[in-house]
Amino acid sequence: MGDDILKKYKIIMTGGGSAGHVTPNLALVPKLKELGYEIQYIGTNNGIERKIIEGENIKYHIISSGKLRRYFDIKNFSDPFKVIKGVFEAKKIIKKEKPNIVFSKGGFVSVPVVIGARLNGIPVIAHESDMTPGLANKLAAPFCNKVCVTFPETLKCIKGNKGIVTGTPIREELFKGSKSKGYNICNFHKREKPVLMIIGGSLGSKVINENIRNNIEELLKKYNIIHICGKGNIDKTLIGKEGYKQFEYVKEELSHLMAVSDLFISRAGANVIFELLALKKPNLLIPLSAKASRGDQILNAKSFEKSGYSMVIEEENLSENIIVNKIDELFKEREKYVKNMSSSSANNCVEKIIKLIEKYKKIY
Repeated sequence: MGDDILKKYKIIMTGGGSAGHVTPNLALVPKLKELGYEIQYIGTNNGIERKIIEGENIKYHIISSGKLRRYFDIKNFSDPFKVIKGVFEAKKIIKKEKPNIVFSKGGFVSVPVVIGARLNGIPVIAHESDMTPGLANKLAAPFCNKVCVTFPETLKCIKGNKGIVTGTPIREELFKGSKSKGYNICNFHKREKPVLMIIGGSLGSKVINENIRNNIEELLKKYNIIHICGKGNIDKTLIGKEGYKQFEYVKEELSHLMAVSDLFISRAGANVIFELLALKKPNLLIPLSAKASRGDQILNAKSFEKSGYSMVIEEENLSENIIVNKIDELFKEREKYVKNMSSSSANNCVEKIIKLIEKYKKIY
């Protein structure tokens, strides 16, 4: 009862399809709660967002949503009807809940929610992490009051003077990791060896997983390895191998695992690379290829490479020999990368986004 009295405002968040469309929302949650916001979330039934959000004890609403594709697929004929159904479902939820504002992190589920908010006269703030806006945010932008962007170059893609550079929100708990807890979680005995952490994205990366595992014996001579390999990608033959710890997906332990890690291999989604920058962790980026994406990760990686924050290998150039050599090269030059990252002016943007939410929220 006491908590309910303190709740002054209500915000509905949305975003899904991959963890990158969800975790930045979580970075805003502690500050929003501090300001007296009741937080709810709209997502899909089977999306990764449901698992993440329900673990945070946030009320979760389910809507229909079709995937937005830039390529031909037979589902392109049925999915628009799912999106339309989702708009009506989102509109009904928003009308009933009467939020003061909606915050969207993109991904295909966000489009019906943003339109549903607009139909109810509710203000919307959206956030785009990558250098070029995703299809969902492109479709949603006309219905938004403001679109927060991470890179200044993105402003030219946002019409109507709606774009604003904020950076990307980073979860406060990532800065509070414990090295000793990280060692204990992984059960690493040879603590004199540097720790290499591989992050293939929340959905995993077959090509990165294979390149690491095909070189596992060579790499374990020099490094302890933490491997976040994605759902369904655990290699049972490597379970219990000394110096190698694999996870499908990590949530609560992530801050400790990042604290104990000296080097990173990662995809180049904007959220993870800005986390690595904030934590000043030397990294080797392997962006998702242009064949399998809209090329946003390639642009992100090139930007970080140019700034001296990251070493980059394009997926097409990846081979078992190259990856081992590049990891060794990164380790030798790690201090140079830490120095470059230390001079970055990028900072956590939670406060900037919170100020926009406060400015645009509807007062009943």
